[in-house]
Amino acid sequence: MATRTAEPGVHLPPGPKLSRLGALTYSFTRDPLVFLTGLARTYGDLASYTMGGERLYFVNNPQWIKDILVTHNRNFTKSRGLDRTKKLLGNGLLTSEGSFHLRQRRLLQPPFHRERIVSYGQTMVDTADRLRRNWTNGATLDIAQEMMRLTLSIAGTTLFSVDVESQAAEVGRALTDVMESFWLTMTPFAEAIERLPIGPMHRAKLARRRLDAMIYTMIAERRAAARDRGDLLSMLLLAQDDDGSMMSDQQVRDEAMTIFLAGHETTANALTWTWYLLSQSPDDEARLHAELDQALGQRLPAVADLPSLPFVERVVTEAMRLYPPAWAIGRRAIEPYTIDAYVAPARSIFLMSQWVMHRDPRYYDQPDRFRPDRWTPAFKTALPRFAYFPFGGGPRQCIGESFAWMELVLVVATIAQQWKLRLVPGHPVVPQPLVTLRTKHGMKMTVIPRI
Repeated sequence: MATRTAEPGVHLPPGPKLSRLGALTYSFTRDPLVFLTGLARTYGDLASYTMGGERLYFVNNPQWIKDILVTHNRNFTKSRGLDRTKKLLGNGLLTSEGSFHLRQRRLLQPPFHRERIVSYGQTMVDTADRLRRNWTNGATLDIAQEMMRLTLSIAGTTLFSVDVESQAAEVGRALTDVMESFWLTMTPFAEAIERLPIGPMHRAKLARRRLDAMIYTMIAERRAAARDRGDLLSMLLLAQDDDGSMMSDQQVRDEAMTIFLAGHETTANALTWTWYLLSQSPDDEARLHAELDQALGQRLPAVADLPSLPFVERVVTEAMRLYPPAWAIGRRAIEPYTIDAYVAPARSIFLMSQWVMHRDPRYYDQPDRFRPDRWTPAFKTALPRFAYFPFGGGPRQCIGESFAWMELVLVVATIAQQWKLRLVPGHPVVPQPLVTLRTKHGMKMTVIPRI
């Protein structure tokens, strides 16, 4: 990468000089993880470049990341990537801004209070137990699809009181169609491409319609029943604005779609990568099994067992370090923003990558190696806050973080009690950074009973 010359009158951090085509399009889409890692290793804590017609600043310093996400968060809005996801999620919690976002977050907080989350634990375990009972010795499964089906069912039951397991395959296909159009939506020509009657953008549009139909059916059935089930969907339907008006079906749809799809997608990815890493580390897998045997014996885990499963938690923590489901966060500056010795103009985009930060050798010894034991209390205390941020941070930190942590530990414990998972020899394992960090070729694994 060559150092770019600053534009006249603008003092810029060092950065790569991209081709003319690269400056007009999102050229790093071929391998954004390699591109961003290269920026950090070449230019350090701050790099600047133009891509897709936008001025971007890549930030690779925990304190500066905290400043953007927490200290100075009022000077930033969501950036281009999440703005484009409004095609799917609408103006839900993940994509909304300003006072509307704050109001919606307060409204959505009750289902994610600790007391309510604890009540979801039994459903998480029961759903994982049902999945593991359907597996057979020596079966080859796409674990990525299995985890998607599992987390979709958990989200449907706990948050919406509906059984969506029969629709899991359809939802999975639709979500894949939407995800695979992500990088095209980032191009300047996205709207023109979407009008074409063929191609990935057209498939994504049809997929959004299928997902909409499912969500709106849930809303219509619940409105017709006129009964408060005490879940997220009931709360959305009963919520009133300050003037006494109820949420429209569109508003309910946007929030339901955000929680339903964004929540289950990220957790499924984290589980998939966890199984892969355990399959490559038999010593850590054996320690995990020993902890489960000692803490649980033959009975299923429960929320009360979480303090007795510290190694399971470390495994999950380390898996999300190496393969964070949310691999990058972007923010757009409202006003000019000073960072280090530079002043970024208004509307500049600041990009921060969990993938890069989580593998920074300044903070992690042997950063590319799976080492759950690194997560000692002393290590966590010494680690800068934003050297590890799988759930983001600040006012927009993931509202379902506690829900996800509990689900990850309970699901891993439940399945690992009974099964070992082994990667099919020769199966390619390639991270696919779309809206979330997926597996490009799925994750074909053979399931082997422990007993």
